[in-house]
Amino acid sequence: MQIDFTPVHEYIREKNVTLFELSIMTEKGIFSVTPGNGNPCNNSYSVSKAFAATGIGLLWDEGKIGLDEKVLDILKDERIQYEDANWEKVTVRNALQHKMGVNEGYLDIDVEDIYSYGTDDFLKILFGKSLPFEPGTHFQYTDAAYYLISRIVEARAGEKLDEYLMRKLMYPMRVQECAWSRCPKNHPMGATGLYIRSSDMVKLGFLYAMGGEIYGKRLLSEDWIREDQKNCFAFYPAGAGDLLGKGGMRGQMLMYSPNQKYAAAWHSYAEDDRASGLTEAVYDIMKG
Repeated sequence: MQIDFTPVHEYIREKNVTLFELSIMTEKGIFSVTPGNGNPCNNSYSVSKAFAATGIGLLWDEGKIGLDEKVLDILKDERIQYEDANWEKVTVRNALQHKMGVNEGYLDIDVEDIYSYGTDDFLKILFGKSLPFEPGTHFQYTDAAYYLISRIVEARAGEKLDEYLMRKLMYPMRVQECAWSRCPKNHPMGATGLYIRSSDMVKLGFLYAMGGEIYGKRLLSEDWIREDQKNCFAFYPAGAGDLLGKGGMRGQMLMYSPNQKYAAAWHSYAEDDRASGLTEAVYDIMKG
């Protein structure tokens, strides 16, 4: 099998997009193109959230967590202080869906100066916000939600998010190398900061495309895949055909087709949304 990447090359020339690497994975293997010069591993920014959400899926499959558990019950050993009583209602599901009840994004270390926070305790910052909306009723995208997911995974897995994922996900998926950004207290951010090759990042999408199996191993249950598709935890509709995906700042993307059984991932650099058209370019390639 060969893949004609001509539409991708035409698109990045037309839109002046810097594309470091694009990989497509099918049952025949991984096919990659590297039009631009760059390091093998790049920051995936918010694509990291798809991996963090999968950490919840792994625990859910093990029967170690419930989606409607209260996050304060899970983090009871942290002795969290909060002023808004609505935090007592926030569930794992609310965090996964960015519906905690906040009305602003925060804890975005990619654009904020962490030394302006006044503390090295990111949980203190997280729970220090008021919740003007009833948890579960209002969507507000925020990196704080997935830093919370990271800490929830750690509390239930008994090891940090990146360590748990390496053992349960990355190594079984044959990921060559990866690394996560951590907060000052040494907890993985979860929301951002996964440095990985596109040809390895694509494997998570393919795992979902194949119903939880990869390289002859079942890593996730079909029940979790259906739960994710129904609730848009790790992946959302990507805007072309049946594709489900998770994007990241400056043009990163991981997506998969549940019907055609392929996945695509790329790392790029664009200060605006110029890289977004790559989704349709890849869709057209695979549709043909």
